[in-house]
Amino acid sequence: MLIQKHKKNFKKNKKSFKKFLKKFDDKYVPEIAEFAAVAEKKAWKKIDCLDCGNCCRKMTPTFQAADITRIAKHLGMTEAAFKKKWIKREEPEEDGTPGDLVNISQPCQFLNLEDNKCSIYEVRPADCAEFPHFAKKDFEDQNETYMQNLKFCPVTYEFVKKVKQQVEDEYEW
Repeated sequence: MLIQKHKKNFKKNKKSFKKFLKKFDDKYVPEIAEFAAVAEKKAWKKIDCLDCGNCCRKMTPTFQAADITRIAKHLGMTEAAFKKKWIKREEPEEDGTPGDLVNISQPCQFLNLEDNKCSIYEVRPADCAEFPHFAKKDFEDQNETYMQNLKFCPVTYEFVKKVKQQVEDEYEW
């Protein structure tokens, strides 16, 4: 139910959210950090990740070397065996930079589909632990991240919606 409602809301508001986030390329809101902190608390009160799990069903984390070492050890595997069984390298970037290491398939192999719990939660990739990346950078520096996550993540949707409401109530652009 949560995912269907989220899809409907996202589809309805995608353009206005994109337009709002794009404004941060040129505009500065001095209180944005405070607005974001309040919005984040409110969003987490409204959405419980265990009611969703959509990030694990539709997205993939990027695995870093430390993640691979930690998870392979936890699973009693060699790093080479872990890589061979669970992850692949994405296509290289246009500049020749190697692609990221990601899950071979979706949903994530470590997601229990019945209860949306991660079977390696204690040692999960840093990308998962940091998701939806609200604290990774300042709000205005994450336009692309938010736009990508909005499609799949109800808590990101609620967070951006609340920041948008606060900014629009306080400022005329």
